[in-house]
Amino acid sequence: MLNINEIFEMWKKDSTIDGMNLDESSIDTAKMHSKYLEMLTTCKLQQKRKDSQLKLLLKDKWLYYGGKMTKEQMDDKGWDYDPYVGTTKPMKSELDYYYNADPDILKLNDQIEYINTLIETLDEILQNIKWRHQTIKNAIDWRRFTSGA
Repeated sequence: MLNINEIFEMWKKDSTIDGMNLDESSIDTAKMHSKYLEMLTTCKLQQKRKDSQLKLLLKDKWLYYGGKMTKEQMDDKGWDYDPYVGTTKPMKSELDYYYNADPDILKLNDQIEYINTLIETLDEILQNIKWRHQTIKNAIDWRRFTSGA
């Protein structure tokens, strides 16, 4: 999985426009677009995979908390035989408390949120890259203006 700090470090380096080599900076735009688009696509695919995993986990937890899961299935998943840890079975309206505090569900939701943050960051970077040519053009225009051309 991609690391947000690694992306920030790459972007710090890539976002710099060399004022003395504006032509090279302009040419590098397509390479950068490709690089960050590949990362974005990878993250979106990871997000879809994690969303599917969450749906399967929620079904399994529904079976687990509903008392419909076999001991063999619980053994396979490494889950305790008593989902309520000695307390009485809650009413259906109270099951959300168990789902919302379930460590497996929380862990997967955290992973999904992390991927969503990566996607938002990469979207923002790609938007910046999309308008990079305008920034370079503005730098060229400013040089023309200050040189009296």
